[in-house]
Amino acid sequence: MSSCLTTVPAFFKVLGVRVDAVQIPEAIGRMTDWIARGKTGNYVAVTGMHGVMEAQHSVRFKGILNNAGMVVADGMPLVWIGKARRFPMRRRVYGPELMETFFSVTGGRYRHFLYGGAPGVADELAGVLRRRFGARVEGTYTPPFRPLNSSEEQELFRLVRACRPDVLWVGLSTPKQENWMAEYRKRIEVPVLVGVGAAFDFLTGRSSQAPVWMQEHGLEWFYRLASEPRRLGRRYLVYGPRFVWNVALEFAGIKRFD
Repeated sequence: MSSCLTTVPAFFKVLGVRVDAVQIPEAIGRMTDWIARGKTGNYVAVTGMHGVMEAQHSVRFKGILNNAGMVVADGMPLVWIGKARRFPMRRRVYGPELMETFFSVTGGRYRHFLYGGAPGVADELAGVLRRRFGARVEGTYTPPFRPLNSSEEQELFRLVRACRPDVLWVGLSTPKQENWMAEYRKRIEVPVLVGVGAAFDFLTGRSSQAPVWMQEHGLEWFYRLASEPRRLGRRYLVYGPRFVWNVALEFAGIKRFD
């Protein structure tokens, strides 16, 4: 008698949000598997403390994260929690690094589409990726700073159908990019959608990244806060302490967040 054993992906919960206990090679493996299977609408939420805290204020957003094909730990606090839960997580799955590594590993194997960024950023990034990796970036779209209207949606759908991408990279902010992927994943018919936040700006050099030692020790928040205090002040100075407090309550068994 023979049998087929299905491996259940390992994950843990942080304040009611599922986080997949994967590293970058495993994340890329899942993405390429989805492409090979040909099923459309798989989306990847690259999230950290900010995303988890946004989910505490919106049941709908928590559902969007938990219904993602994969939720990866973009922040070191989630990695530390995963280690405390006895998962072998060595490093975070940093959005810009995930994107850069995917192109480095796959080169020109897949077709790509870039959605997001300020005017001109997606086109600039497309050029960078083509030069560095021989990437097949088939199209870009810079959305307005508001929801798309009907004619803009139809233009986007037409463009994506013509480009036939395997991966659509979304360079918006959290929670905007996750809301967008959840809304459009069934209508846009792309195998993989990935929300990578500020990766477009980082990979084009328009914004500077924290030194690696700060990233690896959970201090990137301080670097980014110092660089953009007005935009990121609430995220780190308000959400940060609340996150630590809630995680402490959860670990102590005092409060459940499911």
